Order: sequence, then C-alpha cells, then structure tokens
Amino acid sequence: SIPLSSRTWLPLNHRRGPCSPFPSSETIPSTADVLHRDRLRADRIRKGLNGTAGAKRRDVTVPTTLGSSLDTLEYVVTVGLGTPAVTQTVHIDTGSDVTWVQCRPCPTTACHPQKDKLFNPARSATYSAIGCGSAACNGLSRDLYGNGCSKRRQCQYIVNYGDGSNTTGTYSTDKLTLTPAYAVDHFQFGCSHAAQLFSDKADGLMGLGGGSPSLVSQTATKAFSYCLPPAANYSGFLTLGVPRASSSRFTVTPMYRTMSVDTFYLVLLQGITVAGRRLRVPPSAFSAGAVMDSGTIITRLPPKAYRVLRAAFRKEMKMYPRVASSSAILDTCFNISDAVGDDVKVPSVSLVFERGATVELDRSGTILDGCLAFASTGDDESVGIIGNVQQRTLEVLYDIGGGAVGFRRGAC
Repeated sequence: SIPLSSRTWLPLNHRRGPCSPFPSSETIPSTADVLHRDRLRADRIRKGLNGTAGAKRRDVTVPTTLGSSLDTLEYVVTVGLGTPAVTQTVHIDTGSDVTWVQCRPCPTTACHPQKDKLFNPARSATYSAIGCGSAACNGLSRDLYGNGCSKRRQCQYIVNYGDGSNTTGTYSTDKLTLTPAYAVDHFQFGCSHAAQLFSDKADGLMGLGGGSPSLVSQTATKAFSYCLPPAANYSGFLTLGVPRASSSRFTVTPMYRTMSVDTFYLVLLQGITVAGRRLRVPPSAFSAGAVMDSGTIITRLPPKAYRVLRAAFRKEMKMYPRVASSSAILDTCFNISDAVGDDVKVPSVSLVFERGATVELDRSGTILDGCLAFASTGDDESVGIIGNVQQRTLEVLYDIGGGAVGFRRGAC
C-alpha cells in the first residue's frame, strides 16, 4: 500500500504552452523532427537496458552513454537555486539522474541561450563546490558521471546524451527551493560550464531517475508524482512525497528496478483493451517489461502486441479514411479533419498492468496528430516504453520506497 504523508507541489507546464515561461517566438519543430528525436531517445533507453530479458532480472548491461535525447523533453518546472534564490526553469526527466543548470563563467560558444539569468555561484551564500575524493564525488564516478578533477581539486561531472548533446562542469551543492515552504539544503547538482547542442531556452534539467545523484534520491520522501496536461494550453503539476489521500485513489502496480542501471523505473504490462474488449495478447509477450518515461513521447510495445493493437484500433476507426503519416514511426493515421473535438469517435484504450491494474487512457493519450500514438519496439525481446502521450491527464506516482507505480485518472 502507499502510505499517507504530506507533499510538495509545483506547477508543471508544456514548454510551448501559453503558461510556459519561454517566449512564444520559439521555433516549433515539425512532428516528423520531434518523432525522429523521440526514436533516438527510445533507442538509447533500449540499448541501455539491453540484455534485461525481463523486468525482474538484475544483470543489465551498463550503457556507454547515459541519458537520452533532450530535445524530446517537453515539460518544465520553475525552481529557486542558491541564497538568495535565483529562478531557474528546468526540464523534468525520469530518464536522467543528474540535475544541472548553466553557471557562470560560461563562454558564449560553450553555452546555449536560456530564458533566465545564468546562475552565478559566486553570488550565492550557500554554494559550495564538491571536493575531489569526497563520498559524493566518488559516488558520481561509480554512476559513470565523473569527469575527474579541476586544478582547484573540485569534482567535475559529465553527462552525455543519446542525441550527441552533453553537459560538463563542477559538481556542487547549494540550496534548492522548490516552494516557499520547502527547500533542500546541500542539494547536489551539476554547475554546467559547457552545454553543447541544446536547442531550447531551458536553464537546465531536473533529474528524477532512480540513481543516487537524482533529486528523489537526495530527499527523504523517496516518492514523487506528476500530471502531464492533455494539451500545451493546460497546466499540470509535479509533487514530491506520497499522497495524503487513501491509496485506493490510485491504481497500483509493482515497480521493478535494475541494479546495474538504476536510473529507470520499470513495470510489467499484462494486456491491452480496446473499446472494452481484451486483446488476444498473452502476458508473456510483455515479459521484457516496460520503462515508465516522462521524456519519450510515443509508447513502444513488443511487435507481437503492437500488431494486435493496431488491427483492433483500425477496425474501430474504419469510418475514417486512412492516410499516410509524416513520420516513419507512426503507421496508423486517419483523416479526421472533417470532425472537430469530441466529434472524433476514438475507441477507449486501457493498459492492463501486473496484478490487474487497469488504466484507461485519456483520449489525448491515444491519438497524436490523427495517428495511433503507439509504435513497435522492433523485436519481441526489447524492453517496452510507456511514453508521455499515454500518461496525459494521469497522475503517475513513483513510490520508490514502497516499490510501486500508481495511476490516478483525470488529475489535470
């Protein structure tokens, strides 16, 4: 069961929505470009967990490149860093462990333009660089984020992402203010002095993965949740801590972890329903498990399961003409231009997780740009991914201490 406790709540916004802190003049990439980067991220996650052969196994191959494509990250929160607190707008990412922001000094050629002022550690009364040889620095190296020492014996970090982007700098501590009533003292983060190949104006990233450097691992709550809004013009939220309300409000399934790559949170699917009917897919088809990921857009299923889902969805949508997709990832698209809003008759889709935890997806979690928002992993042995489109409007609770993932419908 999920215990009762208090929680810290932060607004969460789509980076291109009207509530976003970013300027509306930001260039909007095409769906094809976004889904190309999404494929890079999904490939990186699968390669990182290559050899899992089931979510319960522990002998996982460590990836040579940790992290995933950052250009698929769509949701941001605003926090305060330092004393006095300096506003920083950062992406959230369950597929990353290290939290980082760009810091002074940061040469123009080494840093990307950002919305807020660069964080200046020299002006924070609570800032401290982590020393080489410290437990925190040694732990960073064990997690494959270590990057040696500076001439001043300060611990250096590096995170390489699957799309070729990276961030390097000084591993540091400072006060992280999440709300006026809640702050994390001596929070460990990367003070980035070089961030390459980033294309938006975010100040950095908040790592919500399961590794030791992550925000979750550094707090006593060992739990967090978020609700991703159904569209860019809505707001969602991020919380730290377990819910006050009874756990019966959440549909709960066991969480699995891997010891070699502890970043990712995995669950076991056991079935899918379309229009209220359970598809003929054996639970064994999902035995490789599935990563819950805030940054991957499209859910990836084993081919055996995806083919059955696709056939059932096409049958239920036969009143709409099929059309070609602008992306190679999506292969089940319809001309719904003559229908508006709720006039589009989209069949209900539910994911059935271990222990019978059945989660009905929101309409916005089924269709993306007129296409079925699912894809194949490419082979039946690869780990699946539950992407952020399917998570829309759900409060997704990661109860690391309780070993569970919970879902609450209609939360935002």
